[in-house]
Amino acid sequence: MAPDAPRGKSPPWVMDWILGTIVRGLIALLQALPLEWAARVGRCLGATAWVVDGRHRGVAIANITATLGPELGPDGVLRVARENFRRIGENYVCALRTAVMDDAELVGRLEVTGFGEVLPSDGSSLVVAIPHCGNFELFARVGRLAPSWTLAATYRQLRQPVLNGLMLSLRAMSGVRFFERTRDGRLLREAMGRGKLVLGLLSDQHAGDKGLWIPFLGRDCSTIVAPAVYALRYGTPLCTAVCFRTGLARWRIEFGPRIPTHGPDGSPRDPAAIMMDVNRALEVAVRRDPANWFWVHRRWKPRSSRQRQAHPDDAQPTPTP
Repeated sequence: MAPDAPRGKSPPWVMDWILGTIVRGLIALLQALPLEWAARVGRCLGATAWVVDGRHRGVAIANITATLGPELGPDGVLRVARENFRRIGENYVCALRTAVMDDAELVGRLEVTGFGEVLPSDGSSLVVAIPHCGNFELFARVGRLAPSWTLAATYRQLRQPVLNGLMLSLRAMSGVRFFERTRDGRLLREAMGRGKLVLGLLSDQHAGDKGLWIPFLGRDCSTIVAPAVYALRYGTPLCTAVCFRTGLARWRIEFGPRIPTHGPDGSPRDPAAIMMDVNRALEVAVRRDPANWFWVHRRWKPRSSRQRQAHPDDAQPTPTP
């Protein structure tokens, strides 16, 4: 028998049930809206967050100022940051709405370019480095352009079981195969080895002590190494793909050219050099539409003492010209 909850407190399962009921109700309400209405509701929620969420507002302003401030000026920084909050709200709500839309409903709302050019003709897998730009959940819809291929992504399980289950149930509708990062490594390796797998990896977050310390938007930061490692390990092509907002509830996903993983002599390139090229490609996307990126993330955290001890004399690799 489960132990009683402390006096005056509800058992954990009761709180989980209440939370799950509320969240499912809100999701159902948003998913019932026409897509343009959902986008406008999201923008209103983002504008509200700009006013009430001082912590993330400060992070966004500081990030934009430190990277694009000289180009934008103080007024431009505030303009981009404010619009960024509206875009984030729009992206979240639209992601919920598009999750229950079929491909026919997205015709005219989603354009995909460059996918055929980077897809391997020999049936090997493909690694795609993806930034938090636009409604990036729409990458799941790229699979309709290559029905014989499997789209895959990794995720980190949420601590709250109810929310984790809801997230997985929503993403399951897309047909994408998801691998949990901490426990599905073997399954992912097997799937990569079988080929015809398009693996999308979110590649623009702080990577902690395990990341490579290389620049992004002119500032050094811990960078995920997985795209380079997987491409080298399985001999697959590597590219980037960015979701741009082209209008209210309209998007275009652009696949960039392949990023070299081997040198002219056929030898493997250094993963740090590969990821520098990835970062450089993502920088172009951010500068093209600054409000489209996820500025509220603490991307440029200071180097930890463990990183300083492990790499006291880091030399910066040279990206490809």
